[in-house]
Amino acid sequence: MLPAWLETELQTVPEIEVFSTADELVAELARLHDLHPELTTLRRIGTSRLGDPLLCLTIGSTGPDALVFGLPHPNEPIGGLTALHLAARVCADEELRERLGHRWHVVACIDPDGLRLNEGWLKGPFTREHYARNFYRPAGDEQIEWTFPLDYKTAYFDQVLPETAALMRVIDQVRPRLMCSLHNTEVGGAYYYLSRPEPELHGVLQEIPERLGLSLDRGEPESPSIERFADGIFRMPDIESMYDYYVEHDDPLPEKFGGNSSHSYTRPYGTLTLLSELPHWDDARVSDASPTTTTYGDVLREQAAGFRELVEWMAEILAATGDELTAGSAYVRASRYYARVMAPSPDGIEKRAAEPEAQRPATVAELASVRDSVHMFRLRYAGMLLRALDGEVAIGNATPTIRAAQRRLAAQYDAWLAEAAEAASMVQIPIKSLVASQYAALAATAEYLTRGH
Repeated sequence: MLPAWLETELQTVPEIEVFSTADELVAELARLHDLHPELTTLRRIGTSRLGDPLLCLTIGSTGPDALVFGLPHPNEPIGGLTALHLAARVCADEELRERLGHRWHVVACIDPDGLRLNEGWLKGPFTREHYARNFYRPAGDEQIEWTFPLDYKTAYFDQVLPETAALMRVIDQVRPRLMCSLHNTEVGGAYYYLSRPEPELHGVLQEIPERLGLSLDRGEPESPSIERFADGIFRMPDIESMYDYYVEHDDPLPEKFGGNSSHSYTRPYGTLTLLSELPHWDDARVSDASPTTTTYGDVLREQAAGFRELVEWMAEILAATGDELTAGSAYVRASRYYARVMAPSPDGIEKRAAEPEAQRPATVAELASVRDSVHMFRLRYAGMLLRALDGEVAIGNATPTIRAAQRRLAAQYDAWLAEAAEAASMVQIPIKSLVASQYAALAATAEYLTRGH
């Protein structure tokens, strides 16, 4: 049962109809500072690649520090609203400030450039098709969450983005006891990453989404290299553990790893990192741990076939259009990146499918989450490639090759949308519930640390 104070905090989240744009998030941070000038400091911590100022609102002047940032991936806007709600509550309620016991550093949007490329769906309608057709996620070396410095065995990265450098400076300045990187997924249930196991905290984190009518995701972790602490709670991923997993399983190392995660950069400071993942659409099947009549290996082979089809389509379209595409297009860069990094995935998945432990029955949760991963990646990455082709036509680069590729991919994309819709068993989650769940997890973790854990 959740403590009474946390139950009360769940009720503080208002009805929310739409997501906020980059400009709206910045304006709200400034408004909170204007309302509470004696309590807050609003400062610029950096500049985005396209020239937007990156702002951080600091609340309070004493106590251990907590860093919260939204939009580490620009297709994940729940965190921007969560960051603003946290800031508003901590500013307004002295008793809550004392209970949570931290000086808060709140960055509502760390990737305004990327968020602007998702603004086509932020105000709805919140259908999966509208979302997918207006979706953008950067190439790996343009993702703020995954461009922290890395020097591990043969993996090396030092091409730190300006936005990442801004976070690094804040981390080094305040040495946070708690850091919350605010993420969200698409379909399924809620789940978490922690930088270390905290068994006394796990039960509260698991109960929060279920208290709000959300499913706790008991399905597949995002990578087989990720350690499970408890149902729906995993160890924070990092490149070191992924690297070692590849070596242990004799899988080929990726040609280019990219950078490390935000939590890796906080290790010298002993920071507890919480990453909350919330879906836009709930699928109750992801909480069902009962066995099916399908083996886990067959589920993985089905996934591998779906991924291989996607990779082949993207590779063919990109090869056909080649140098005719605008190199500076964010959609083109992202499409080329995901086509490349996904290429080895089918072989690795099929290898796992052949292992003896994969011959057990798959659970309902595993079946649902693995199958939806195929729909998700098709709609995400083929959708971005289609946006790239549409963009070329829109700027007048409508060569015969590009027009032909656009027509072919558009027809296939319509077929994939129909398949996803037919397989769907999902319900749109009210934005209020998503923000409340993410906010409550953050608050519960801060209070847990303040009590001396």
